Amino acid sequence: MPIQRRRRFILAGLAAATAGFAMPRLWTPTLAATTLPPTPACEDDDEPTPRQTEGPFYTPRSPERAVLREAGMAGPPMLLSGIVLTRSCRPVAGALVDLWHADDSGKYDNEGYRLRGHQFTDAEGRYAFDTIVPGLYPGRTRHFHVKFQAPSQLVLTTQFYFPGEPGNDRDGIFRLDLVLTLDRPGEASFATVLDLA
Repeated sequence: MPIQRRRRFILAGLAAATAGFAMPRLWTPTLAATTLPPTPACEDDDEPTPRQTEGPFYTPRSPERAVLREAGMAGPPMLLSGIVLTRSCRPVAGALVDLWHADDSGKYDNEGYRLRGHQFTDAEGRYAFDTIVPGLYPGRTRHFHVKFQAPSQLVLTTQFYFPGEPGNDRDGIFRLDLVLTLDRPGEASFATVLDLA
């Protein structure tokens, strides 16, 4: 199933990448039973991660940083990590990963770069952002916005969603195959597959 294939390598590849982060338990999915089981290995010819709209709140030229959470910022901490792969399961090193999302009250910073930042994947295609759980705003379920760009390739713009959110069924943009894996309390991950051989 496509929804499972996108989670290949998460346990092995990302556990090592995020082992140094200690995140307190402050957030639990609404329906823990909907957490998707990880699958053991990548398969060649994986489907690319679906594209989604960037929405009205994208700001270009975000700062290069992995820590978006600021001291005293409201909202449960969240470690969002991932791996970027080709369709043939090869890691994509040096890929741009640009993240932005709403604050705890559902507002975007449209004047500065609060809860916005980018970084580049390591030699194994991994990245991690220390941020917060996005708040809700009218008409949408809880989500992250992300852009991915392998060196000298086209940009993939997509969104990541949370399992068990009551708003998932009412959100016309929501896709089940873009649901994050909740690895441990306060930690979520996703394996992104770019349309590269």
